[in-house]
Amino acid sequence: MFISLLRYPLGCLLAVSLGVLAPLSQASPLGTHEYRQADAWPFGPLVTSGRDIKDTRNQTVVYAGANWPGHGEVMIPDGLTYQSIETVVTKMKSVGVNAVRLTYAIQMIDEIYDNGGDDITVRAAFIQALGEANGTARFAEFLQKNPIFDESTTRLQVYDAVAEECAKQEIYINLDNHMSQGAWCCNTRDGNSWFGDTYFNVDSWTRGLAYMADHGRSWRALTSMSLRNELRRPDNNPQLNEESYHWQDWYKYVRQGADAVNGANPGVLVVLSGLDFDTWLNPVVEGTALEPGSGLFDRADFAGYGADKLVLELHNYANNAANCDGLKRDLYAKGYRALHPEDPKTAEVFPVLLTEFGFAQATAWDSVYATCLAEMLAEERAGWFIWVLAGSYYIRSGIQDYEETWGLLNHDWSDWRSPDYIEQGFMPLVRDTVSP
Repeated sequence: MFISLLRYPLGCLLAVSLGVLAPLSQASPLGTHEYRQADAWPFGPLVTSGRDIKDTRNQTVVYAGANWPGHGEVMIPDGLTYQSIETVVTKMKSVGVNAVRLTYAIQMIDEIYDNGGDDITVRAAFIQALGEANGTARFAEFLQKNPIFDESTTRLQVYDAVAEECAKQEIYINLDNHMSQGAWCCNTRDGNSWFGDTYFNVDSWTRGLAYMADHGRSWRALTSMSLRNELRRPDNNPQLNEESYHWQDWYKYVRQGADAVNGANPGVLVVLSGLDFDTWLNPVVEGTALEPGSGLFDRADFAGYGADKLVLELHNYANNAANCDGLKRDLYAKGYRALHPEDPKTAEVFPVLLTEFGFAQATAWDSVYATCLAEMLAEERAGWFIWVLAGSYYIRSGIQDYEETWGLLNHDWSDWRSPDYIEQGFMPLVRDTVSP
């Protein structure tokens, strides 16, 4: 059944998605979808309860997973010229992974709208990103490794297949808008840094969030959506930097994004990231002024879902950390305090996910940084996604078939890059956070 659906014209498959802003789409029978999830995995929709994420059985859900990038120039999940979707998901499941942070670019949705509602084919996407010769060759490899697809397969249908396989193997999906452009992320001059930056059109962003949230209604594994990866200073735009890069505008725009997601798919958790590459969330957690104004974070501003659908995320790449206690104190002060209602400085209690951290697999897996984060995640029983699953990328920063030394998998995605880390570090981390 699934294979035949992949061969339908995209216009049929996306008829509901394209109506995301229409009243009929908003009235679609989510209750049926919720009931189906409530009595079977993922036992959703998930909700927050204080510092925890809970399912319909009142069981605590702790994400233990990896980032699977799909926001690059091809705009499909990486690795599929080397391995099948089933192989990659099975590989994750074999070491206990229960969640994946799946990334995408707003450009993909913009192109769908620009193309009259039709997505472009994967073949066209490879050629657009890699050139005629290399794109054609890589597409042939993609088909050879994934024979469920054909010449008419579109980018969104690849995401659908990933979601289907994740559901089959009971792996939660946190869908993350990583970039506006389909490109490698991130720096402060890439035009994707902040709301209103060169390529960061707020209307396109909220439209894209709503589109993917609505499209994801059919993904049984979709349990949460991150609004934006690594909000950061727009150094390429001095005026925007001076006038808008602050917590007050963060709050204005994040509420728009959260409303777009929840309005299109009330079932998913909404994940909020902080400033400076998502490294601190203090005003939200501590209830201090959202400067330069005097307003405060208020769950009531997220009408109808603020009490039980909001989650916070942090990133940390303090790879040169030499002192574990210092690293723990820094993370606690910048966001993990939200897990501790007993702390008098905690104004708002939230689940907190460490959605990015990582290191060179072969050389740094037993560093102070890597072992300290694993220790803290176990102590906090906090959800996490390591950067990164990918052993290579279709293209990164202009280099095709780019080697990723931080990848859990090797270059052709066939095996673990560092079996020692998987056995001595990664699998114990999964065990100690998910089933302490």
